[in-house]
Amino acid sequence: MFIYVTEAKYLHDYEVELRFSDGKKGVVDLKDELYGTMFEPLKDKELFSSVRLDEDLDTIAWGNGADLAPEFLYYQSFKDDKSLAVQFKKWGYI
Repeated sequence: MFIYVTEAKYLHDYEVELRFSDGKKGVVDLKDELYGTMFEPLKDKELFSSVRLDEDLDTIAWGNGADLAPEFLYYQSFKDDKSLAVQFKKWGYI
């Protein structure tokens, strides 16, 4: 399954509502994922809130060049959905 982000909406704090190419909509909380050179600056909520859909990359991105793989965002959004366990295992998340 090839998945990509089709819509993104900043909610609050470090949460973003996403719609994916399979039609599923979910909310991802990225507060625990903001580490490393590219992501540390996103701890500034004003910068984080500038998240946008990058149509060239088919995922979310920020002005500082940070972006996240759509598969990672999908996993983070639906990791508790047991029906997706086989897919997440193929992607190496479980």
